[in-house]
Amino acid sequence: MEKGKIFYGTLYLCATPIGNLEDMTPRALRILSEADIVAAEDTRHTLQLLNRFEIKKHLVRYDEHTKKCQGDFLLQELKAGKNVALVSDAGFPGIADPGENMALKAISEGINVIPVPGANAALSALVVSGLPATPFFFGGFLPKTKKKRREQLKEWCNMPATTVLYEAPHRIEEVLRDILEIWGDRSMTAARELTKLHEEIFRSSVSGCLKWLEEQPPRGEFCLVIGKSGDVPQNAKKGDPFTEAKGLLDRGIDRKTALAEIAKKYKIPKRELYNRLISEEGIKE
Repeated sequence: MEKGKIFYGTLYLCATPIGNLEDMTPRALRILSEADIVAAEDTRHTLQLLNRFEIKKHLVRYDEHTKKCQGDFLLQELKAGKNVALVSDAGFPGIADPGENMALKAISEGINVIPVPGANAALSALVVSGLPATPFFFGGFLPKTKKKRREQLKEWCNMPATTVLYEAPHRIEEVLRDILEIWGDRSMTAARELTKLHEEIFRSSVSGCLKWLEEQPPRGEFCLVIGKSGDVPQNAKKGDPFTEAKGLLDRGIDRKTALAEIAKKYKIPKRELYNRLISEEGIKE
């Protein structure tokens, strides 16, 4: 790009496949072939991708740990007129990864930033979830610590939009339990290994997903698509005191508190709910 008498290079945010290599676009291949530098989260991973398509390039590392020093280096190269293609490990750079920071740096210096669209896990999960895509809210990864995660969930509790989150397999069950407790049970789709050989898309509810994970240990990164505030799972009956009482029990609320809360809400005897729990759920006295 021309700025006065100076010709700046261009920063390309280049999407790469999230699994299936057939999702690599012809345009992305051309940009990677023509760029002076390819900046990647994991150069070893990206080298495999480039080798697969017989592209030989100068690779530099750009990730969460190196974004300060490498960002300054890439900025200098862009100002020197070189074109840089920025890629993440998979999907669209700038979405839940340090590419966002590099884009902001370039924009602040008047450098042209161009998207090269392609595969994205969040949008892929959203469109196959069966939940409304308009509006939707992308929250990325929740905080890793329990305290901060619960604070974030409370802040987003009344979001009037379908929410899309990313989560790692070793935290998924703990996160879902927090969501169930703070947001209540909602319709939810859990997608993992999207576009890969072992792709799975599970459509149910937050509580249903927890039961599903009990039967098969979580593997691979998850994309969670969760119904908006006020959503009730399809298998739940609206306005049914018994269903609501069961929902509270499933969320870990003690029986006495749950029955008292629902009995007060519907102005019915606690004993009526208690007897139904015994008869229909086989709960021991």
